[in-house]
Amino acid sequence: MEQGLALLLPLFLGLLQPGHGGRLEVEPPEPEVAVAVGESRQFACRLACADGQVASVQWRGLDTSLGSVKSGTGSSVLWVHNASLSAAGTRMCVGYCGKRSFHHTVNLLVFAFPDQLTVSPESLVPGRDREVACTAHNVSPARPDVFSMSLLLGDQELEGVQTLDRDVMEEPQEDEDPLFQVTERWLLPPLGIPAPPTLHCQVTMSLPGLNRSHRQSIPGSLPASAALWTGSLVLGLLLLVFLIYRLWKRCRPTS
Repeated sequence: MEQGLALLLPLFLGLLQPGHGGRLEVEPPEPEVAVAVGESRQFACRLACADGQVASVQWRGLDTSLGSVKSGTGSSVLWVHNASLSAAGTRMCVGYCGKRSFHHTVNLLVFAFPDQLTVSPESLVPGRDREVACTAHNVSPARPDVFSMSLLLGDQELEGVQTLDRDVMEEPQEDEDPLFQVTERWLLPPLGIPAPPTLHCQVTMSLPGLNRSHRQSIPGSLPASAALWTGSLVLGLLLLVFLIYRLWKRCRPTS
């Protein structure tokens, strides 16, 4: 009998451990969820007790303002409205079936990634312009592991380009949430003449479950000497056509 009790004791103690005998259903289920500034998101948490007990469920904020919560028997819904950067942080759903407890944490990531890109120069003159700069405005976060910048030729990264530097500055603003201006500069490889297809500056925000990109074109243009040569060629061709027409008109047989 003592041996039987020894076998049952671990099972009995296990039933008293938090989280044993059920689980919370959370939507979305990911441990980290990315939300853009100004967007809204709903988080639902449900629990059903297997032994007929009434489930108690509640969202809690650990280190941030919680948002609006509506809880009922066995469920709790959290709404994050018009998300700001300060709303980022951890939320926890806690459920109880009698003395047994269950929990699920969600880390809310709030990001700013508007399509606000500027490039310098505005048009590229091969043989003269060797440096290109691209600036993204009002972004957050701006860490290199999350926010990246690159130069594209067509749909591929430009080969032979050299990164010169990367500057991150806080944008001047009245809001308490910090937004950043990120500028990256590159040294171009020789592109040759005529100008290549349009270059693009591409910026990418990569967060768990999210990958967004914006592009800004850097069109190519002819250098002044090439433009002058092209204009002279066009004028010469027009003059040649005019002379041929006059010659044909003078030499054609009269009826």
